[in-house]
Amino acid sequence: MAEITAASVKELRERTGAGMMDCKKALAETNGDMEAAIDWLRTKGLAAAAKKAGRTAAEGLVGVAVEGTRGAVVEVNSETDFVAKNEQFQDFVREVSKLALATDGDIDALKSAAYPGGGTVEQKLTDNIATIGENQSLRRTAVLEVAEGAVVSYVHNAAAPGMGKIGVLVALEGSAPADTLQQLGKQLAMHIAAANPLALDADELDAELLERERAIAAEKAKESGKPANIVEKMVDGAIAKFKKESALLSQLFVMDNKTPVSDVVAQCGKDCGQPVHLKAFKRFQLGEGIEKKQDDFAAEVAAASGVPQPVA
Repeated sequence: MAEITAASVKELRERTGAGMMDCKKALAETNGDMEAAIDWLRTKGLAAAAKKAGRTAAEGLVGVAVEGTRGAVVEVNSETDFVAKNEQFQDFVREVSKLALATDGDIDALKSAAYPGGGTVEQKLTDNIATIGENQSLRRTAVLEVAEGAVVSYVHNAAAPGMGKIGVLVALEGSAPADTLQQLGKQLAMHIAAANPLALDADELDAELLERERAIAAEKAKESGKPANIVEKMVDGAIAKFKKESALLSQLFVMDNKTPVSDVVAQCGKDCGQPVHLKAFKRFQLGEGIEKKQDDFAAEVAAASGVPQPVA
């Protein structure tokens, strides 16, 4: 059996919000497998769904830039929030966001792009690391474009214009007036920042993710003790609910919490007399999916939980 350390208990607790002893038990039940332990806690109703993806686990900034009907979003990481407030770091994020507009979302192309003043983006980043004295990385980028319409950007928790903790791009197609598209796009982007949809519609949801959700729902339903046919209906209902809540077009608009986003877009088209199509979106949250470095107070956690620490 794998050794359950205080550090792993602490990580699981941070990622799920479950109690310390529940986390310890989950790791014991799953032989120390972190992802399996998360699923185990969820089947017992002890963890929030998919909390990992929404957790900020690294410092730095997300930057956005829009030019015409094209928009780009980038994530640049740093070790501390202090560096994210540094003017030199912010200048870099601002310039890289603009350069990303020409790269089609290719991170390697962005790193090798010419940086204003000489050298490449990657070389400039290396120089910044040397002068600022802290490790930094250009992690990812994405680009959206429409033939006719608008790409609208939004930054949540802005540290400076065009950069913050969450960056969103919304691509709207159609010949509606520019101000109408901008207003709708901004509202949709704010919704996306808050609701964190996983796909545009249910058909685009990741098949592996759905299978994982189905397995969790099935385990929960079996514990109800109901007949197999009822359990199957419970699972189907749970998956239908998950799809509805995870796909942008079927989510309830945060502005009124009752109208599906698809209806909001359709109504905008009716009001202006021109069809409007929500083509795509991108949402970058700073640090999502990156594991945090463990802090040095694992001994304190161990003392509270009774979990032995490994001997160095």
